[in-house]
Amino acid sequence: MRTDLIRKTALTAAGLAFTGGAIAGPVTTAFAAPTSKPATQTQTDRKGHGERELGVRYEAQPNFYYCGPAATRNALSVQGKNINVDDMAKEMGTTEAGTNSINDITPVLNKETGKNDAYRSVEISTPDADAKQTDQLRADIVRTVDDGRAVVANIAGTSTDTDGVSHSYEGGHYISVVGYQNNGDTVTIADSADPNQAAYQISVEHLADWIATRGYATS
Repeated sequence: MRTDLIRKTALTAAGLAFTGGAIAGPVTTAFAAPTSKPATQTQTDRKGHGERELGVRYEAQPNFYYCGPAATRNALSVQGKNINVDDMAKEMGTTEAGTNSINDITPVLNKETGKNDAYRSVEISTPDADAKQTDQLRADIVRTVDDGRAVVANIAGTSTDTDGVSHSYEGGHYISVVGYQNNGDTVTIADSADPNQAAYQISVEHLADWIATRGYATS
């Protein structure tokens, strides 16, 4: 699918066929420098009830259309895995138009995790997430992170993080969710698009609306 499609792309009859992840512009830095956090990693840490972060061996995507493979690679890194993004891109059918669907990513997560049912795809089919969908996303993130895994989400549009910084992906993008705070009301994102904004936090309500019309891979 083309990257100039508008934010609310219609779902196909099969469901979960989302516009996927090519950024409308090149990513000039292929990999984040291995220096300090949060730009390169978040630490594995259970900070107390209702809060957990997973350790990420972060890498930025090497080009503008590899966000699907890069988000998957960053997600799998919390399990101690280091899979080549080119190999994953082939498995996902990634082209310069991006990775078409979360359904192309979930099987790769299962394969590399070593369990056929480690991940499943969840759709948020409406233009905006309702309370039930947001509650499910929150519960899915908390459960997946507590299991030592990261969520991969297909997003589109513009959202604002807890520091007031806007992140805009009108053509679609994939991100990893690698932690949560406040019992899942706030979540930590690992974003392969820009190593200078590799990690940030966002409310789960904003994330749910960011995913709306698309989907995510979760335990």
